[in-house]
Amino acid sequence: MTFTTRPTLRGTFGMVSSTHWLASQSAMRILELGGNAFDAAACAGFVLHVVEPHLNGPGGEVPAIVATAGDPTPRVLAGQGVAPAGATIDHYKSLGLDLVPGSGPLAATVPGAVDAWLLLLRDHGTLPLRTVLEPAIDYARNGHPVVARVGDTVETVRQLFTEHWPTSAAVWLPNGRPPAPKELIKNTAYADTLERLVVSGESAGSDLVAQIEAARLAWREGFVAEAVDAFSKLPHRDSSGEDHAGLITGADMAAFTATWEDAATLDWHGHTVAKTGPWGQGPALLQSLAVLAELGDPGDLDLTSADAVHTTVEVMKLSYADREAWYGDGADVPLKTLLSPAYSAARAALVGPDASLELRPGQPDGRKPRLPSVTTSGAAVDATVGEPTVAPDGGTRGDTCHVDVADRWGNVISATPSGGWLQSSPVIPSLGFPLGSRAQMFWLEEGLASSLAPGKRPRTTLTPTLVLRDGVPVLACGSPGGDQQDQWQLLFLLRTLAGGQDLQEAIDAPAWHTTGFPSSFYPRASEPGGLVIESRLGTAVRDELVRRGHVITESDAWSLGRLCAVGREPGGVLSAGANPRGMQGYAVGR
Repeated sequence: MTFTTRPTLRGTFGMVSSTHWLASQSAMRILELGGNAFDAAACAGFVLHVVEPHLNGPGGEVPAIVATAGDPTPRVLAGQGVAPAGATIDHYKSLGLDLVPGSGPLAATVPGAVDAWLLLLRDHGTLPLRTVLEPAIDYARNGHPVVARVGDTVETVRQLFTEHWPTSAAVWLPNGRPPAPKELIKNTAYADTLERLVVSGESAGSDLVAQIEAARLAWREGFVAEAVDAFSKLPHRDSSGEDHAGLITGADMAAFTATWEDAATLDWHGHTVAKTGPWGQGPALLQSLAVLAELGDPGDLDLTSADAVHTTVEVMKLSYADREAWYGDGADVPLKTLLSPAYSAARAALVGPDASLELRPGQPDGRKPRLPSVTTSGAAVDATVGEPTVAPDGGTRGDTCHVDVADRWGNVISATPSGGWLQSSPVIPSLGFPLGSRAQMFWLEEGLASSLAPGKRPRTTLTPTLVLRDGVPVLACGSPGGDQQDQWQLLFLLRTLAGGQDLQEAIDAPAWHTTGFPSSFYPRASEPGGLVIESRLGTAVRDELVRRGHVITESDAWSLGRLCAVGREPGGVLSAGANPRGMQGYAVGR
C-alpha cells in the first residue's frame, strides 16, 4: 500500500480543495446552503483575500476554468487585469528603468480579481451576494487566526513599511510588530469595502443579476475606483530603490471588465486537458504533455527514477523556452502549430541523455524566435517558491492561492487567485488593500510577445487546469508556485491520468522543477541547467542527475508543490485531495 499523508476524500454531495482550511470550509458551507460550485468558489476566493493576504488580495487577479452541468465545454474566466493606458515602454524608460519594478504602484495592472468573481456569480451563481460574501466580511471585521507565513512576510518588509509605506504599517504593524502565529487579526477597512459592495448591490433590488451588476459598477466606477485613482497618484518606494507614482486611473478601472474566453485544449492519453490561452503560461503544460507523448507511453514513466526526472525536466525546458519566445496577450501565437504532433515530435528529438544548458525555443511555421536581451543569469533561486519568496523591498516570486470545487449537479471550477499581495504595494487606507504588481511580467523591450503595451495583459504564471474524459469534466486542479505551477501540475497529471494514482497519492509524491529559463518575476533571473528536487528522491537519483549535467539544488523532503484537486469518478462519486506541505491546504467534502 502506498503511503499518503491523508486519504483521498470521497462522497457524492460536494468537494472543495483550497490552499487554506478556512476558505475550504467556507466554500463547503455555501454548498450546504444549497449554493452551487460557483457560489462556493467565489466565497472561497473572497475569504482567501482575507486569510492569505501575503498570497493574494482584491487588488490582484484570478483566472479560472469552469464546466457547467448544462454545458461541460470548458470556459476560461479571464480575471487578469491589463496595463493602464499610461503604461508605455517610453514612460518606464524615461524613469531610467530597464525592468518594471517588482513592487510598488508603478508595477500595478488594473485589479481583475473582484470583477471576475462577481462576473462568475452573475452568470452562474444562485445565492444572494451577501450570503456569498458573509464569511469574508466576518473574518475581516472580527478577525481570524493568522498563519505564521503572514507574520514572516511582514517581518521581511518591516523596514519598507515603517520608512516608506506607513499605510501598510498601520494595518500590518499595528502594535509595532508583525502579527504572531495564531494571533487574531482584523482588517476592518476591507470589511467595510465588502459591506459597501453588498449594500450597493442590494440597492438595485432583489434580482440577483441586478445586484451583481450594481456591485461591479461600485467597484469599477464608484468608491473603489475613486480611491484607487487618488492613491495611485502618490509616489511610493518600489524595488528599484526610488519613489514612483502609479499609473492606474479611474478611467482605467472603468474600462476593464473580466471576460469569458475559449480554453486552449489538448487531447492526451484518453483525456482532454484545458488551460488558459497563451496570455498565460498554461499552454506550456499542454506542450509538455504533447512532447512526452512523442517519447513513448506516458504510463511507462517511472517517476521515482533519475531517467524520468531528467526526461520531464528536459521537456519542460523546451516548453518554457517556447513560452518565452511566443506567448503573450494579443501576440500572434502559433498555438496550433506548437501543439501539433509534427512540432512535438521535432521537439522530442531534442531531448538527449544529458542536461541542456541552453534556452532553445523552436521555429513554428518556420518563424524565427525572438527572446528578451535583459536577463540576470545565475542569480539565486529560492527552492521553496510555492511559499512567499519576498525580498525586503517587497519584490515577490510565486505567491499564489488555489481553489477547486465540484458539486453534486456536475458543475466544476478550478481557480488560481493571486497578486495584490500585502507586500506588493502600499495599502490604500480607505479600502484596506494594496494594488498588485503583475506588470513586472512585461518586458520593457519592443517586439517581444510579452512586451509592455497599454491595455495588454501580462503573460501571467497563473494556470488552473480542468480535465475532461469523453466530454465530461473529471478533474480540476492547480497549484501556487509562479513559474513552477505547470511543472508541478505536469507531474500530478502524469501520476493520475497516466499512472492511475489517487489524487492524494499523486499530490504527496516527491516533486521537482527546473529553473533553466528566465523567471517571470523581477529581476527576471535565469539559472542554466538549474534543477530543484525534494531530498526524498534519494542520493542515487540525485547523483545520476548530477552526472547528466544538471545543476542540483536539493530542497527539503516536503517543500515543493502546492497541489489542490477535486475529481468526478464514475457513478457520481466525487473526490478531493490537498497538499500537506506547509500544513495549510485542506480538502473537505461529503
